[in-house]
Amino acid sequence: MALHFERLPTLLEEDQITDYLYLLQQQHNTPSRSYFKHTVYGLRAIFKIEGIKSCDIKLPSIKKSNKLPVVLSKEEVKSLLKAPELLKHRILLGLLYECGLRCFEVRNIKLSDIDYDRSKLHVRLGKGKKDRYLPIGEHIKRGIRKYILAENPEVYLFNGQPMEDGSGGDFDRRYSQRGVQWAVKQACKKAKITKEVSVHTLRHTYATHLVEDGLDIVTVKDLMGHENIETTMIYLQLAQSGRIKPFGPLDRLYQ
Repeated sequence: MALHFERLPTLLEEDQITDYLYLLQQQHNTPSRSYFKHTVYGLRAIFKIEGIKSCDIKLPSIKKSNKLPVVLSKEEVKSLLKAPELLKHRILLGLLYECGLRCFEVRNIKLSDIDYDRSKLHVRLGKGKKDRYLPIGEHIKRGIRKYILAENPEVYLFNGQPMEDGSGGDFDRRYSQRGVQWAVKQACKKAKITKEVSVHTLRHTYATHLVEDGLDIVTVKDLMGHENIETTMIYLQLAQSGRIKPFGPLDRLYQ
């Protein structure tokens, strides 16, 4: 903004700031709401720091994207989970899918968060600073036990060591965000999955597969930690469920 006007933002008029935000909206094909939001928050912060009365800066209206998330098939998930050579990465990917965890949630898992007797994982301070309990099955529990015996983590389930490939740990020894992303990308590459996959893809896949397997949408909402049911409703569109699953007519044409 300063480069555009060749003046400090604190010296601009309110209408100049608003016009600039709308100009950004026109120049970018797909502007994100968070981009504008943090721009506005940054402006409000600098006005407060400089002791200037804050302008009434408003967010431009942004058309909501109708783009659907990428979802893996069950066969693709099997290939993905078999791909990593390291047991640590197999358990990491397994938990992302088993519980539909966000990246920071899987990194924050402590050994004390795993309740083997009740088959529950305690997710602490998820999005919105809310805790939730998630079910874990016997398969992942056996894998976690095997991994703990082999790696002997002390506090966090997934520790990291700084490495040149970026798959190392943070300052508090947790596995880094970049490390989790790297593990997912490498597994996809080895499994020859051509879809555009990220860490969050496993979360979308988790929810979609739950709906396809018959779990009601309200329970899925609670497991995902969504604030509103509308956020969860997208998985009804993604899931191949119902009395008759959607199909392409070409196969039936030649039956």
